[in-house]
Amino acid sequence: MLNLERLRTLDALARHGSVSGAADGLHVTTSAVSQQMAKLEREVGQPLLARNGRGVRLTDAGRLLADHAARIISQVEQAQADVEAQRGRAVGELRVGAFPTAMRGLLPGTLSALRTCHPDLRVRVREQEPEESMAAVVRGDLDMALAIDWHNKRMPVPAELTRTHLLDDSVDIAVPADHRLAGRERISLADFAEDEWISWNEGQFCHEWLVFSLRGAGVEPRIAHIAEEHHTQLSFVEAGLGVCVTPRLGRGPVPHGVRLLPVCDSVRRHVYAVWRSDADRRPSIRAAVDTLRQVASGIGG
Repeated sequence: MLNLERLRTLDALARHGSVSGAADGLHVTTSAVSQQMAKLEREVGQPLLARNGRGVRLTDAGRLLADHAARIISQVEQAQADVEAQRGRAVGELRVGAFPTAMRGLLPGTLSALRTCHPDLRVRVREQEPEESMAAVVRGDLDMALAIDWHNKRMPVPAELTRTHLLDDSVDIAVPADHRLAGRERISLADFAEDEWISWNEGQFCHEWLVFSLRGAGVEPRIAHIAEEHHTQLSFVEAGLGVCVTPRLGRGPVPHGVRLLPVCDSVRRHVYAVWRSDADRRPSIRAAVDTLRQVASGIGG
């Protein structure tokens, strides 16, 4: 019998076009992908991959089985949705990935409400950056992800996912209390042409957005420090080491030596939920989406 996890690996290879791409999409090592494929080839009794220069390509048998794998994975999702739908209520386990500020600002109230209204639903949450969590939803490791994009830079959403908007999250610029602009009521990104920035990790969507936005405002970014957590960034700002963007969602207390300046061109993030389209009928998905919307409606951007 064909192993479902190995079919997921083959599906990832077909979608990403390489062993390294499949490994990145599945968040495993290239060795793990190769091992899964070797086992799958033994199961079917013929080669599924062939050498192609320094990489690999799917054989005719590999492409044929990959087509079946995509349909099988989708059918498994539909089967789970149908079983839940027949019971007519949210039950079982729902795995959710969320970026850090949504973990703090959106999920505690959501999980509490779900526990009260749907006691047979077990929600398991994992903190991940949006790119990682969406990839996990695509491959079936998560059922839902909370993700973001920006008013001037959108994040691509895979075609097999459904998305719904939850809220718009405004952001401010955090500056030291003695900063030359600390007394201003509103500022523009162009006002920070001479400042050094504390940013997110290079390669992350939010870091790319910051560089893109500064350059769009005519400012060549001067990234002095990289810090993953917003509270760490604010501590650096308080120490006079630069300025940073700070979202309002899940912000929490701001250090005494930091001033928050609203941006006059309404810099904001769009927060949304995504899930696999073939799982749309699952009562657990619908319950989570409805509850997220209710909680988000009470959060000011």
